[in-house]
Amino acid sequence: MANPPSSIRTSVIPGNVREIRFRRYVLRVIDGPDKGRECALSGADLAVGSAPSNDLVLADPTVSRHHFVLHVGPDGVVLRDLDSTNGTTLAGYRVGSAHLKPGALIGLGLTTLRLDELGGEIREPLSDVDQFGRAIGKSVAMRRLFAMLGRIAAADSTVLIEGETGTGKGVIAEAIHGASARAAGSLVVVDCASIPPSLIEAELFGHTRGAFTGAAAARAGAFESAAGGTLFLDEIGELPLEMQPKLLRALEERVIKRVGSVDPIRLDVRVIAATNRNLRQAVNRGTFRSDLYFRLNIVRLEVPPLRERRDDIVLLATSFYEQFVARPGAQPPPALLDHLIRLDWPGNVRELRNAVERAVLMEDPALWQEITAGSDDPAPGAIAAAGYHFDEALSFRAAKEHVMSHWERWYLTELVARNGGNLSKAARAARMDRTHLRELLMRYQVK
Repeated sequence: MANPPSSIRTSVIPGNVREIRFRRYVLRVIDGPDKGRECALSGADLAVGSAPSNDLVLADPTVSRHHFVLHVGPDGVVLRDLDSTNGTTLAGYRVGSAHLKPGALIGLGLTTLRLDELGGEIREPLSDVDQFGRAIGKSVAMRRLFAMLGRIAAADSTVLIEGETGTGKGVIAEAIHGASARAAGSLVVVDCASIPPSLIEAELFGHTRGAFTGAAAARAGAFESAAGGTLFLDEIGELPLEMQPKLLRALEERVIKRVGSVDPIRLDVRVIAATNRNLRQAVNRGTFRSDLYFRLNIVRLEVPPLRERRDDIVLLATSFYEQFVARPGAQPPPALLDHLIRLDWPGNVRELRNAVERAVLMEDPALWQEITAGSDDPAPGAIAAAGYHFDEALSFRAAKEHVMSHWERWYLTELVARNGGNLSKAARAARMDRTHLRELLMRYQVK
């Protein structure tokens, strides 16, 4: 198999073991306070800044704590500035992101760097399976991630998972827990974005009776509840700044105190954190503590967006379709798959899952294109494909009723499904009379 002309490529080596190969690069300081310092890329990423967690640490006072990161990918070496204070320049122009070639000169503060290519390659294995826990994917990006997850799960280190909303960070955290030695223990999930700032401390550490208004009884917090298992801190980037030192202390000392108590509680828990924010940028902006980031960033994973692993769309859609029709081995219609692979999926895997669910609920192939597009203002082509055909023999009222009947059946099916088949609950959610809802369900034969 021919290798693609890029800095990263897949190949087959003896034993049919898949692997990924990186060209080797080195970043050298050719001018500035750190002149002579250099760092070779040992993997797909290299971070530069003044903070000790970077791969190339610079003493230049004009360099931000997390200044920029280099990523070796299918399109070569990509530089991405991390909202640094003084910016990153190429040929004197400030850039947010750019593709680099060997010999590129990078300016930051008083420092100038040069990217050079080294001889040889770095080889990294890919998983030979397309699933890890509930996470699935056959793309190079996901199989590379699966290969790392096996090693990470076997350890007990803190893990930081970054990725866009809807990429499946929670599924990855669940898979790590399920493959770890702590699998028999609890996986306790705390959504840092959904808890009021005034209650987050009690949610994490627990409280004693009377510790605050409404604390009628003592209650264990998430850390205690996860004893012997894993604590998953979802959306850690939303944690209030004033709460971050307390979390840092708990992670470092492995001791907590309930709100209203002075008695220490020893912890036996693994921590996995996830965020849809770039925490290095948040550190530069002052909205996330650098010492907490340093403590969380022991093992860092980045879940790629769906647009960067389009090979997984059919596999994911087929899996979701099988779940929603509740028929093992069921295959989605080719017309539906053909449409799904054409979309960009800004909402990632979650958006794809919702689109497949809507398509199954509608049970009308003519409406799939409009439903999966999820647009409130479909294009004329989508309208025609959805079955909105102009018929001169029909009056405006008759044509409208024909279209609305399709919509009403879809809405009622979705309403009942989302409320667990509970008629009273569904009626309250739709703010309509229960008897009228029952009549509509009978009319459209919705069970």
